[in-house]
Amino acid sequence: MKAVLLMGHGGPEMLRYGEAPDPVAGTGEVVVDIHAASVNAADYKVRRGSGVYSKIPFPHILGRDFSGVVGDAVFGVTEQGVEGAYAEKIAIKAAIVARKPDRLGHAEAAALGLTSLTALWALEDTARLRSGETILIQGGAGGVASFAIQLAKHIGAMVITTASAGNHAYVRSLGADRVIDYRTQDFATLVSDCDVVFDTVGGEVRAGCYAVLKRGGRLVWIAPAPDGFKPPRSDVETLRPNVQRDRAHLQRMLQLLEAGAVKPPTIGRYPLADAAEAHRVSEGRHLQGKLVLEVR
Repeated sequence: MKAVLLMGHGGPEMLRYGEAPDPVAGTGEVVVDIHAASVNAADYKVRRGSGVYSKIPFPHILGRDFSGVVGDAVFGVTEQGVEGAYAEKIAIKAAIVARKPDRLGHAEAAALGLTSLTALWALEDTARLRSGETILIQGGAGGVASFAIQLAKHIGAMVITTASAGNHAYVRSLGADRVIDYRTQDFATLVSDCDVVFDTVGGEVRAGCYAVLKRGGRLVWIAPAPDGFKPPRSDVETLRPNVQRDRAHLQRMLQLLEAGAVKPPTIGRYPLADAAEAHRVSEGRHLQGKLVLEVR
């Protein structure tokens, strides 16, 4: 099969389009013919060899969420610690894929896979966001955050988000009540009394997240703080969602989609062979929506 092979840690030039052995289904697995695969921020972190990704064997196939066909059209997200969607085929447990509705194209389904799972686990299962609460969502134009804005509005929360000026109209169209321009404004001095902060940015942003929380608030993060960072407050919770892969959460996303509560993100499309260029855009971290590799 055709696949994008990571030949070693480094820059996007380490991604090579070539041949790889076809996967073989194990017990309880199916082999899906992939039509589209999503590009996630985690992908370039694996490529760089960051943290726990420093010891993977090569060549390695990246990619965690996809849409394709196995008799029926399906979509899904690989198990934690498993990758392989930058390819024409993938073997995956049948129990964790879901049927793709006709109203969604393959690119849209792939784009919604891991982003929707992450946002659902973060806001509903971890933060337990409630109607009437106020949430600050960092990096509102990104894939996970853009789904989270819509989900938070559906729950009934007041939604504040950060975005560059060029993305303000986009995040408002998703339901954001208030937008902070992170390039010219300091959210930590402009926002206060949040019940929840969802940090999808991490790094130096993390310290300010604590400043805007009310006593007893919840900080949920998916992007790490700087090395050695220690939470400055003991009167708030710091939580990391355990984003488990299951059909139930994919179906929950489809229910929200059917109800009109959420919609697919803006999508930038690249042929599978151009995965390196997609990584350059993803790594810039100023993306609106999602990047998808079109495989077939």
